[in-house]
Amino acid sequence: MHVPLKILAASAATVLTLALGACGVGGDEAEASAGDCPFEANEDFTGTLRLGYQKIPNGDVIVKDQRVLENCLPNATVKWSNFASGGDVVQAFGGGSLDIGLAGSSPSTKALSAPLNLPVSVVWIHDVIGTAESLIVRDGVDATDIAGLKGRTIATPFGSTAHFSLLQAIADAGEDAKDYKLINSEPEQIAPAWGRGDIDAAWIWDPTLSELRQQGGEVILSSEDTAKAGKPTFDLAIADNAFVEANPEVLEVWARAQDYAVKQIKDEPEKAAESVAVEVGVSTEEAQQLFEGFVFLDAAEQAEPDYLGGKLGADLFSTAKFLLTQDGISKVEDESVYTGGVNPAPAEAAAS
Repeated sequence: MHVPLKILAASAATVLTLALGACGVGGDEAEASAGDCPFEANEDFTGTLRLGYQKIPNGDVIVKDQRVLENCLPNATVKWSNFASGGDVVQAFGGGSLDIGLAGSSPSTKALSAPLNLPVSVVWIHDVIGTAESLIVRDGVDATDIAGLKGRTIATPFGSTAHFSLLQAIADAGEDAKDYKLINSEPEQIAPAWGRGDIDAAWIWDPTLSELRQQGGEVILSSEDTAKAGKPTFDLAIADNAFVEANPEVLEVWARAQDYAVKQIKDEPEKAAESVAVEVGVSTEEAQQLFEGFVFLDAAEQAEPDYLGGKLGADLFSTAKFLLTQDGISKVEDESVYTGGVNPAPAEAAAS
């Protein structure tokens, strides 16, 4: 999940400055602490692993809160940096300041497409987005479908998976996006704008989505609906190709940590929710409810042909074709760029 890539002509220095700004106070750098690794640790890697995460209720924040990587890479320095959106994560890759980071399928597709063409690959599916990203309408706004919002102000982070789903829903309804007042807003900006009455609707994700529900908003569409219409969206992990090539054993440890977190969500949701609550800023009960808006895949499932093992590359290619119609990218690359931009090796190793 994700925001616009307006860095096309930016210098690497400028991009790096933007990325560091998005990280808060320099990120969360942690030397190894005493603790148990839930699988075989790797003591050989002594370098730094730079990770970009977002406050999304999935396995990534569980890995962070439970210090799985710090315990499984005991001689490494693990640096976590928080980003507001996938667009900011992609900016950081453009500035060379990340090794692995979470970005939605739309920003990840942009990273692989012109004019960016970044040397990154998708190495994990953090989640398949369902009702966790939805179009929610203010109380008092008379609209029960997307057509009913024509002329209304709808907020969403541009370039995000939510933006992609919103545009897709408009197109699928036979409407023109120009007939809507679409505004670019970060998640933390949407709730205050909603409270002031500045916007009529928003396509956004949790926990902001739940906050708007509590203020009387009503969901009329979700990313689950657009997925059923043939346009699925995902929260993905992209990794720097040079880092992956130089450190395959680190990627295996990282993938095993993610697999451990996914299995915890499935088998021990209360324990997983405790970590999500800490990282996302919700109650444990709310965290468990948020899990219901996603589909989580373990390493073995991810390696299958429907996902990293095949179809995901085709899904990214389809996303690129749609983004081109919306001026989100300047060129759709050959399909091989997107299929080749998916690397199932870490998931395959974690599943073995």
